Amino acid sequence: DDIKDYLTSQGVEWEESADLMEVASKCDVVYQTRIQRERFGERTDLYEEARGKYIVDQNVLRVMQKHAVVLHPLPRLDEITVDVDADPRAAYFRQAKNGLYIRMALLKLLLVGW
Repeated sequence: DDIKDYLTSQGVEWEESADLMEVASKCDVVYQTRIQRERFGERTDLYEEARGKYIVDQNVLRVMQKHAVVLHPLPRLDEITVDVDADPRAAYFRQAKNGLYIRMALLKLLLVGW
């Protein structure tokens, strides 16, 4: 709620939806993350309810725009099906590779400087 309040206070228009298909059809970027079991503590029932609710699969890709991309911080569990990997819009492996290069550059700056 604090993020929504901040966006509103800054004049940013935002929208909230529980319909992945509708959202995916409108977005330029779908950023998927895994549901983290450890964040639910003893409430495994809530984890099981949330897990699998939003899965990026071929059905989601079909409604996505041709220029849109799917991002994910990796590792993944079952929130993106493996058949999505072959789609050029699946950018999470490129995302991870670019992250490696950024970390290398930051380490060089810290250790060696310009």
